[in-house]
Amino acid sequence: MPQHIGIVGCSAEGAALCYRTICLEGAQWLGAHGHPEVTLHTFSLATYVERIERDDWQGVGELMIASGQKLAHAGADFLICPDNTIHQALRYVELRSPRPWVHIGAVVAQEAANRGFRRLGLMGTRWLIESDVYPAKLAERGLDYMRPTDEERDEIHRIIMEELVPGTIKPEAIAYHQQVMMRMKKAGCSAVVLGCTEIPLIMTDANSPLPVLDSTRLLARAALRRAIEEV
Repeated sequence: MPQHIGIVGCSAEGAALCYRTICLEGAQWLGAHGHPEVTLHTFSLATYVERIERDDWQGVGELMIASGQKLAHAGADFLICPDNTIHQALRYVELRSPRPWVHIGAVVAQEAANRGFRRLGLMGTRWLIESDVYPAKLAERGLDYMRPTDEERDEIHRIIMEELVPGTIKPEAIAYHQQVMMRMKKAGCSAVVLGCTEIPLIMTDANSPLPVLDSTRLLARAALRRAIEEV
């Protein structure tokens, strides 16, 4: 039997997309309607945001550990988190975690290296963009990166938290992301990291000026491979 995947959720849209990807794409390995056992747990997003806004990353980590414990009790063999921002708290989590984690940044960096991308544009919440979640993992692969400007960070953050997280999609949000990505392309980026698990709701290879590295789906696929190949 494939291993049991535990999903530590944070925001609903990203967690739902990750879960759906695992369930739908599992059939590629396991036949029609097949997928590994999956359990999802999340605390209220408000609880996460309250701790993030006061820069309490250890507190964020405590929520992740508590979710992990619930998932381990439910039988999960390993854990994933379809939320880029709260990966900042993994340093408080991994040594105390009841199960091993698959790091979203490591998965994206590996995909970028495999596809020959050398300089990546980073998109995500201001919390994520100003962290070392991606710079650290990209550096391990010898990859360069580019962050949005301060003004761009503010607007992308607003779009994510006020529109995408509640599930609202507006043409203006798509156009703004395209504008930022085009600037990154002109600055020498060869691909763009969708470093928020809600951005894939509006941006794909079909409408992006740059090839996209969809962190949500890449994480789900990495979890599928681990669940199936490590049996």
